[in-house]
Amino acid sequence: MEFLDYAFMQRALLAAVLVGITAPAIGIYLVQRRQALMGDGIGHVAMTGVGLGFLLSWSPVWMATFVAVLGAVLMELIRWYGKTRGDIALAMLFYGGMAGGVMFINLAPTGSNANLTSYLFGSLSTVSESDVTAITFLAAFVVLVTLGLRRQLFAVSQDEEFARVTGLPVRALNLLTAITAAVTVTVAMRVVGLLLVSALMVVPVAAAQQLSRSFAATFAISVALGVTVTIGGTVTSYYQDVPPGATIVLLTIAAFIVLTALATPLARRRARSLAARQPVGDPAECAIPASRGPEGKVGV
Repeated sequence: MEFLDYAFMQRALLAAVLVGITAPAIGIYLVQRRQALMGDGIGHVAMTGVGLGFLLSWSPVWMATFVAVLGAVLMELIRWYGKTRGDIALAMLFYGGMAGGVMFINLAPTGSNANLTSYLFGSLSTVSESDVTAITFLAAFVVLVTLGLRRQLFAVSQDEEFARVTGLPVRALNLLTAITAAVTVTVAMRVVGLLLVSALMVVPVAAAQQLSRSFAATFAISVALGVTVTIGGTVTSYYQDVPPGATIVLLTIAAFIVLTALATPLARRRARSLAARQPVGDPAECAIPASRGPEGKVGV
């Protein structure tokens, strides 16, 4: 446990725990909405914010948050009104965000490709105290939204039309989900990286679904798994000198494979047990035929 003696590891572990909580917390709604790759698109847009932060000598985390939120709002507007050309507009938004980030950070007097790489794939040693402060505030926002509005967000994620009929502000909730996803991307970029954060949003949720179909249980398991893999990946990165983002994602995928392998025989055993408990029906030849009407149709 000597790694706890270093201030940069303390900051990295705190950031990792916050990332492990927030990414699956919003990811479960994205998976329900079939928008699993939304975090990846927002990550591309957030690169422009990182580049602008270096160019204007502002905090890259806060600038990336601002740009990512704008990008998320644009994505929702395109989804609402884009119709047939929406996919082209989204592609230009994503690739433009990536190109803008590379351009701005190279124009910045203190920027370099090394700075950009740490935001793309995560870096332990570059997590500063100001980053931890920003990450803490942003993570608190994500937790408040995903837990405080869990019933409303779940209803909209399951069936927008039904949610609209019940009186829920569907468009406002969709917009809030997109903004929360954007905030989560910027929370995770210092530990996992902008290009890998989407995996931490989706894979823990998919792994938790192998064990439970209940929303509450899936939420709890995915968050617990997210915290476990982020801490494990951060510690492994320290001892083995490997990239933290890649390590965390590979551990998450490994956990998914293990849980899937364990869940499959358990599901089969549960199905056999339920089948054995059901009463045996009458043989087909002993079944009482349904009454038929004058036209030969089956009656009640």
